[in-house]
Amino acid sequence: MNDQNDKITTASCLCGAVRFNIRGDLRPVINCHCSQCRRTSGHFGAFSGAPKNALTFTEERGLKWFQSSQQARRGFCSECGSSLFYDRKNAAHMAIAAGSLDGITHLVTKSHIFTDDKGDYYELSDDLPRHGAYPG
Repeated sequence: MNDQNDKITTASCLCGAVRFNIRGDLRPVINCHCSQCRRTSGHFGAFSGAPKNALTFTEERGLKWFQSSQQARRGFCSECGSSLFYDRKNAAHMAIAAGSLDGITHLVTKSHIFTDDKGDYYELSDDLPRHGAYPG
């Protein structure tokens, strides 16, 4: 029997000062086009996610948190600058930067959010669902 909780995905920042494991399945990727994601990533944020209690840090010497709004904080590596997490206040799940995940993930992108805030320097050319703000 193969239990989904037996699955472990490893992830890290660019320099390795933040490393973590995620137990269980990751949610599909959501591309966030809000101004904060654009500023922290240089373009748009591509985030998967998992329950907060599914994350285990194996190295966190570089992990820093920035309170980016009243509703959320962002986790990043203070040594290499990698954007790693988006943590909504009182949420059970943590958004995890898809680019931090090691190896082949088999994840798919399912939608775009905050498209009303999208930069004017690029077009969305796929047929994925689009949400002008945060859905729900």
